[in-house]
Amino acid sequence: MEVAAPLALKSVIQDNLDIVRWQDYAELTPEVLELLLAETKAQTRETMEAEGYFSATVGVDVDLESNPMTVVVRVEPGEPTRITEVVIDVTGDAATDPLANGTVAGLRRAWLLPKGAIFRQADWASAKSAAVSALASDRYAAAKLAESEASVDPEARTAALRISIDSGPPFRFGALEISGLAKYGEDKVRNLLTFAPGEPFTQAALDAFLRRLNTSGYFASAQASLLADPSRADAAPVRVALIEAPRKKFSAGIGFSTDTLYRARIGYDDVNMNGDGLQLHSDIRAEAKLQNATLRFTLPPRIPAYTDSFGASLEHTDIAGLATKDVALGWKRRTADERNPQTYAATFYVSKAQPLNADSRRAHALYFEYGRAWRRVDNLLSPNRGYVVNAQLGGAPPGVSSRDFARGIVQAAAWLPIDLKTQLLLKAEAGAVAAASSAGIPEPLLFRTGGDTTVRGYAYQSLGPRVGDATVGGRYYAIATAELVRWFAPSWGLATFVDAGNAADGVRDLKPVYGYGVGARVRTPIGPFRLDFAYGEAAKTVRVHLSVGLSF
Repeated sequence: MEVAAPLALKSVIQDNLDIVRWQDYAELTPEVLELLLAETKAQTRETMEAEGYFSATVGVDVDLESNPMTVVVRVEPGEPTRITEVVIDVTGDAATDPLANGTVAGLRRAWLLPKGAIFRQADWASAKSAAVSALASDRYAAAKLAESEASVDPEARTAALRISIDSGPPFRFGALEISGLAKYGEDKVRNLLTFAPGEPFTQAALDAFLRRLNTSGYFASAQASLLADPSRADAAPVRVALIEAPRKKFSAGIGFSTDTLYRARIGYDDVNMNGDGLQLHSDIRAEAKLQNATLRFTLPPRIPAYTDSFGASLEHTDIAGLATKDVALGWKRRTADERNPQTYAATFYVSKAQPLNADSRRAHALYFEYGRAWRRVDNLLSPNRGYVVNAQLGGAPPGVSSRDFARGIVQAAAWLPIDLKTQLLLKAEAGAVAAASSAGIPEPLLFRTGGDTTVRGYAYQSLGPRVGDATVGGRYYAIATAELVRWFAPSWGLATFVDAGNAADGVRDLKPVYGYGVGARVRTPIGPFRLDFAYGEAAKTVRVHLSVGLSF
């Protein structure tokens, strides 16, 4: 069985022909073959029409003398049918509701089959579904397709599209109907709410609530849906189905990082230590350049939505000639708003740093910090457009610190689509410690850079001021990145990038070094996976970098 057709159409034709699936059947009878041949031409035409070619020429040749017998389907697609008109009507309450104007205008702008596009049956179905979903996700949960028509003129090779969407009434959130709770009270669910009864329904708010449930640690599975019954639109119930997670969990793993090389870890978690949702997290990591032990207690989420945690960590590192031993004890409060999170923290640090061939440095500080992020992106894990800004401001008072100082960091990233398959990423960040000297400041609160997620082409934390034969933390740092990604498929693409940055103990010494390179990108459920090959201009070396997810 052979298909003679343009390469872009060959596989889709083969996938839709019954005769292809029968070609290796040893007991094929002449009668069945005759029936399959009769159907092949019609099936090919139907496939071509579904792909937008309504005037294709199709021929079927049979060579009975060859061994095995050969059937060739020849296709000349001709010119594709293109869309010349699109009409999208909205009826129901959304047609007269001023609050729905933006949603209706948005679904029209986002219509997947605009004028000039090739009319394909699969795209036609997807476009209708997406238009209805856009309206159903913003207040009009019962929206449905009332009518659709595609008028195709095969001779003129044109298609005129028209759909009508019945919005139904606007919906408001009603009461929660929770099932599946045995260990916990309903407050563990209600304290994670992203909406209040009586607020207008949006799918985005419901999805954010569901993400909070799934990441809370209390549940192995969580599902939430609005009852889209038009008769109950003023107070539509939200049905929440839960499966509680096991209370205790042991975990272990081994891995490799291009920053810190080989690693192994073991962990123990208890998500309900006291019977009221107090969580314990403990973790021990051993890496080639870093060893860390962490113990953290997390209180159940509260209303207004925030979570408090108390923790302690002990860490030893040996990176770029600098050996450190750090102890940290602290409290952190994090708000639950995933697009505008805020953090409040108080941490006591005790730090010892030993640069190679230089005197050791000791410091301690009671450090207070406030952080705020603004995430205006289309997808929080794998953005295609939008921007993120993250800011941190903190300080250590005298008396309880070996030196009083202030510290600030600003980070920003923007994703700019060039076209449907090309994306530009721009990223910049900078930090400063306001103090007369870096002496007396704990090493974790100073800055070094270089590595997988900062300046590629350089070893991890190898950029910064030099003391003896070591790279130590400085009071200032700055980084900038420009990266162009071309997506060749929905889940993978290639990138080219330029990084610049450095860390220093004085503003005048903050001179950037550069890294250039290319890499592969793969979209994953936890964010983009990156494999990069970078040339560090100052180091005159090529390094391989692996990373996954967003860097801040």
